[in-house]
Amino acid sequence: MSKSIKLLAMLGFVAGVAACGQQEEEYVVVDPEPISVEPVYTGKYK
Repeated sequence: MSKSIKLLAMLGFVAGVAACGQQEEEYVVVDPEPISVEPVYTGKYK
């Protein structure tokens, strides 16, 4: 193989590894309304 083909193959490999190694951004959605507490069951006649 010629040096130019080896160089192109190496650059392609490095570009592929770099593209796969990128981390995705993580988004956290904050609900503006507070979470309400469910009523506690205290029995039928309490």
